Amino acid sequence: MAGAKKSSGAGAGFATDNVVPLRPSRPCPICGKKSTQAFHPFCSKHCADVDLNRWLKGAYAIPATEPPDDWSGGEPGDGGGEDGR
Repeated sequence: MAGAKKSSGAGAGFATDNVVPLRPSRPCPICGKKSTQAFHPFCSKHCADVDLNRWLKGAYAIPATEPPDDWSGGEPGDGGGEDGR
């Protein structure tokens, strides 16, 4: 049989056209285009690199709030905490 294909391995002979994704597709967080499976959750390598650059520059840092100057909590480990130890 010249035109016959041998199939081997797991999943051989199964169509992947009717596979339902586990989660719905979301837009790329950088540009808003449809995300692709290869660069999920981004649409392209470019958008993934833009996001990585933002992380490395500290653009995604969580802002910290400093305690007030009159806070008497003491330094960690000095025993001057709120519990009086």
